Amino acid sequence: MDDSSGIIAGAVLMVTMAVAFAFLAVIFAAGWKIFTKAGQPGWAVLVPFYNLLIGLRIVGRPDIWLLYCLIPGVNVVIQIILWIDLAKSFGKDTVFAIGLILLPIVFLPILGFGDARYLGPQVAASTRAASAA
Repeated sequence: MDDSSGIIAGAVLMVTMAVAFAFLAVIFAAGWKIFTKAGQPGWAVLVPFYNLLIGLRIVGRPDIWLLYCLIPGVNVVIQIILWIDLAKSFGKDTVFAIGLILLPIVFLPILGFGDARYLGPQVAASTRAASAA
């Protein structure tokens, strides 16, 4: 085996890790801004599980949903509902929520750094009530 293959593999790994860390930095920065816009501490986005609890409160869902997020399969459905509620809490429509679900690396910074204003969980709740009626 040639030594150059190990060097190439190492270089590919380093580039992959750099890209992953860059994406993670963008997600954390956007989340920090979103939490701050919603009147919550921005640093909370960095703390596992606590960030989900704060996110639940931002969109007006009960804290017990944190436990539902630990159930495989259910957690995917819960996350989709939370993305939709987050979009509505900032006055965005379902199309924007689909963007959050499919391309969060693009749509979270738009929400966090853009001109979107936090309108509160009552906006998401009122749209849920209107669609149920």
